[in-house]
Amino acid sequence: MSSISPIDEEIRIRVFRATDDPDSCLKFIEGHRRVLSIYGIENITSNTNDWMYRRSMFVIVVEKLDGSKLYGGARIQIADGIHPLPIEDATGKMDPRIYDIVREHAQQGAAELSGLWNSKEVAGFGIGSLFPSRVAVALATQIGINTFFTLCSPTTVRFKDWIGGQILTDVGNNGTFYYPKIDLLATAVFSENILDLSTTHPREKEKILFLRENPEHMAKEKSPFKESYINIHYQLTLNIEDPNEFHIHYEPYTLAAKK
Repeated sequence: MSSISPIDEEIRIRVFRATDDPDSCLKFIEGHRRVLSIYGIENITSNTNDWMYRRSMFVIVVEKLDGSKLYGGARIQIADGIHPLPIEDATGKMDPRIYDIVREHAQQGAAELSGLWNSKEVAGFGIGSLFPSRVAVALATQIGINTFFTLCSPTTVRFKDWIGGQILTDVGNNGTFYYPKIDLLATAVFSENILDLSTTHPREKEKILFLRENPEHMAKEKSPFKESYINIHYQLTLNIEDPNEFHIHYEPYTLAAKK
């Protein structure tokens, strides 16, 4: 399998509302499932295709410049008062406190970053982890989100310190769960200062602010894990009429209903 070359390969990071680009959603689903199957994971709660029909879902894709191939990506699901976030589906039966925590943060805009994946040929470039995470935080001002939740693997939990997150110790075993399999540990993380970036690492804060101010540009980015560079074309402008659309006061889940 050929690897991506930072010298001769131009890639693009593009964002869109899921309902605006069903073809790219299907490519995302296919690539994500292929990666999960390599690790024998079939029961991720968000590993379905129903999310592609929701207005509250946004997609980040890392792709060839001509759009012919996806290298990886991530999903942003906004708490809309209708569809549970993946972290609620994944952990609610084990610890129902997650419902009230999401409900509280959703009043000022809350979302979950999930479905992060990358193909093997680009492993180590940060394409399936750091770059999409930066982009997600940069998009917060466009989509009106003040808090991000995510379930992190032991490999990706380290990014919480860069992006400004903290472990959600109020749920599970001090924030940890065995998910999606009994031998895999997941950590619940949330970041609640993603508008002002007050807890974000200064290096990441600078990059995220630049992405917010320059959503359409090309940059030569250094891999966080390799001594190599890659040219990334960013297309991060969303057509959002009301960034506060999902700032809602709602009670879709009650602990009594879950008993």
